Amino acid sequence: MKTLKSVDWRAYIVSDPAICHGQACIKGTRIPVSVILDNLAAGLSEAEILQSYPTLTPEAIRAALAYAAELAREQLIPLKG
Repeated sequence: MKTLKSVDWRAYIVSDPAICHGQACIKGTRIPVSVILDNLAAGLSEAEILQSYPTLTPEAIRAALAYAAELAREQLIPLKG
């Protein structure tokens, strides 16, 4: 069984009003977390995303997912069935 190592998204994600209008971005880049999540949702692999954004790391991609997971736990959005 593979042991999963959790990533602390706070070490990778920042929000600065002077960078990308305050959108959550990967630290040291102008890559918004939403761009990473959009790429994953569109079916791109981690390798494809890393090729498109060479300043990213696999850990930064996992941090984006961890950030999204935390937001999903914090906010209830009514879903229509």
